Amino acid sequence: MGNLPVVTTSFVGRDSELVSIERTLRDHRLVTLTGSGGVGKSRLALRAAERLEGRYADGVWWADLSHLHDDQLLTTTVCDAVGLLDHSPRRPVAALREWLSERRLLLVLDCCERVVGPCGRLVAELLAAAPGLTVLATSRELLGAPDEYRVEVSPLSVGDDGDDAVRLFHDRAAAVAPGLALDAPDSAAAVAEICRRLDGIPLAVELACVQLRESSAQEVSGRLASRMDVLADDTVRPLRHRALRTTIGWSHELCTPLERLLWARLSVFRGVIMTPDAEAVCAGGPLAAEAVAPALERLADQSVLRRTEEGYRMLDTLREYGAMWLAELAEDALLADRHARHFAHVSVQAYVGWLGPAQVAWYFRIAGAHADLCAALDHLLAEDPEMAMETAGCAGLFWSCCGHLHEARSYLERVLALPLSAGPHRTRALWALGITLALQGEHDAARLTGEECRQAALNDGDSEAALLAAHSMSFTHLMMGEPHTAHAISDQALRRHPGDPADAPSQLRCRVIRLFALSALGRLDEAFEEAARLQQLSLRFGERWARAYADHQLALIHLLQGRPRHAESHARAMLASKHELHDSLGIALGLDLLAGAIAAQGDGVAAARTSGTGHTYWRMVGHPHRGTPELGAIREQWERRARQAAGDSAYELAYRRASADDAERGLARVLEGRLPS
Repeated sequence: MGNLPVVTTSFVGRDSELVSIERTLRDHRLVTLTGSGGVGKSRLALRAAERLEGRYADGVWWADLSHLHDDQLLTTTVCDAVGLLDHSPRRPVAALREWLSERRLLLVLDCCERVVGPCGRLVAELLAAAPGLTVLATSRELLGAPDEYRVEVSPLSVGDDGDDAVRLFHDRAAAVAPGLALDAPDSAAAVAEICRRLDGIPLAVELACVQLRESSAQEVSGRLASRMDVLADDTVRPLRHRALRTTIGWSHELCTPLERLLWARLSVFRGVIMTPDAEAVCAGGPLAAEAVAPALERLADQSVLRRTEEGYRMLDTLREYGAMWLAELAEDALLADRHARHFAHVSVQAYVGWLGPAQVAWYFRIAGAHADLCAALDHLLAEDPEMAMETAGCAGLFWSCCGHLHEARSYLERVLALPLSAGPHRTRALWALGITLALQGEHDAARLTGEECRQAALNDGDSEAALLAAHSMSFTHLMMGEPHTAHAISDQALRRHPGDPADAPSQLRCRVIRLFALSALGRLDEAFEEAARLQQLSLRFGERWARAYADHQLALIHLLQGRPRHAESHARAMLASKHELHDSLGIALGLDLLAGAIAAQGDGVAAARTSGTGHTYWRMVGHPHRGTPELGAIREQWERRARQAAGDSAYELAYRRASADDAERGLARVLEGRLPS
């Protein structure tokens, strides 16, 4: 159980350090690995975490903090890392404290140096609230939290102290230059000399290995010796800092001018770097757009970038070097602005493309660009607030579905507090904020925001704005347990604006509210017809969001009308769609329905397991009502039937085991379960 990153390269040496870390973590709840950049803190922490996975009942969880430049997103980043997508209005730290309070897990906080003070305060608060929590951190300095235990990470052993650095060199050389023989005495001596001069720093060794594609080990050693001799009087201390700086500088010099330029420009990215994004942000001047993709590959070949399934990543130490050169080129402000405007454009494209066959792809796109979108909004709030408002409104559609409610609310409230012009961008931002507040249970604030959105839509005078406002207001009333009002608002808006959803996508959103309101009012035959029409529309456009809610309501109607096998089929279809969209709230709703359908067929133990998995998702989203209010009584009926079928003790055992399991693993088991015959 956990989310440890996958690393494709082997781990070399450090056996004694690993044993020491494992022993230390038995006696201390906060252990910080400190050391200079490139010394291997993150890789050592990851290897230790992999070895310790079986020790912690609730798993080992990895939070990468390298993209943070301040503490604004620190807590929500940790929440995302442990799978907490809280929908409540609580401060994220309160939700995180509660989430961790009954768990026994290891939390790894990687690259804390830019947020070291806030990180120390957060860790202290979490450790006080969660007695089963242990934290392993990596940082260039201590976090400053109480009872923190430092483990200083030294370079790999060299020469008389061991040969781990040489082993790493051979391992990476085999990948860089397969077939190159390094066993001859002169080659072996050159390798040993390279590792000695680089003080055994893993990143420096890996960068030096890249040169073996075109040079022998002796040639690499000779050139490195010349460079180090030139810097013999350098005041940089300790020597390992000089060695790393020398190797990074050497790698930089061996790049072509265009590759150096790209390296510098890529430093503005915070997360995964995808080729189309790099082309849009980094091309210009001597670097043509068509030259970016091959240059990315060459930088990856030279270990400046690391390949991932999604694209590329740059190590923080190398990003810092690139940022230094970007400032030297006087392009830092230009690239920050270009980066922000590009990701603003991505959010607008995603919003426009929401109603269509690429809908799922857009959800993944926005989720994957989360760190860069936040950076873009921070920049635009200062430099172009109007664009920030447009970006926040467009991203809010996806963030509310994917669980980033705290970020959505923060950015939307910040842009709406500014004295900006009225118009469609402001109306959309008000709509997104209203939905966010309603999902967090802030119904009074959501109602007021919805009314403000309605007034703004009247001024805009177009169908989409009117439907956005109606969706916000009717959704809030639905969540407040007022389906009659929700139906009246959504139905009236749909009758006034009956055009094609392609011209006003919020028509589909209002149809979902009208459907839920009909079933909540007990008008099941009308609801069934509405759900069937909604499914047809969804299939026409190839989208999944509305279709999933149509399946949800069809499952509910079939269940209430005594057709549990049909209900199970629709509940499973809804879960598959919501899983594709990474919509944890939708998954929780679907699991409750599936549990009811299974219970109605007499399998109490399977219903208990499904309900227990649902409980993990409800805890994850922190939703106080487990959906709209009327579902509570129905859920109790399903549970009673399941208990009667299984017996109380068997039901409780199955439920507890499922609710203690990892949410994703539990969902996978549910989705692999029996299908109706």
